[in-house]
Amino acid sequence: MTSAAELVTELRQRGETVASCESLTAGLFSATLASVPGASAVLRGGLITYATELKHLLAGVPTTILEKDGPVAASTAIAMAQGAQNTCRATWGISLTGVAGPEPQDGHDVGEVWIGVAGPASSIFYHHLHLSSRGSARETREYIRQESVNKGIEFLLDILGTNAVV
Repeated sequence: MTSAAELVTELRQRGETVASCESLTAGLFSATLASVPGASAVLRGGLITYATELKHLLAGVPTTILEKDGPVAASTAIAMAQGAQNTCRATWGISLTGVAGPEPQDGHDVGEVWIGVAGPASSIFYHHLHLSSRGSARETREYIRQESVNKGIEFLLDILGTNAVV
C-alpha cells in the first residue's frame, strides 16, 4: 500500500478530512491523494497559492507574516495550513511551500521546503526539509516537488501516529 493510500485509509477510519494549501507543489499533493480510490471521503479540497499574494488572498496568511518572514518560512507554512483547514472546513490542513528551482529565491536555496499542518483543537506542526539536486534543472524541480509531497504525506501519517519513520 502506498503512503497516499495509507493516509486515505487512516483518515477514513478516523472519520476525518484533509485539505491542502500548496505553493511549490501546485496541486500535486491533492492530485496524489485524489488518485487513491475512496479519496473523496477524506479530501475536502485545496488551494493553489503559487503567487505570494495569493497566500494572503486565498489562504488568509497575514500580510505581516509575508512581509516579515516571506513565502518560504515556518510561520507562512503554518498560516497556509490553517487557511486550508478553515477555508475547506477540514479536520486537517496541510501546506507545502518552498523553492523547487532552478534558482534560489529570496535568500532560500533550491530544495528548501516547509510543510505546515493544522489539526483539531488548534494544534499546529511544521517540518523543514533541505532536498538535494538531482541531475538537470527539470529533474531537480520534479524531484523536489514529488519528494515534498511524499514527505508531506509521511509527516501527516507521523502526526496521526501511524508511521514509524519521521
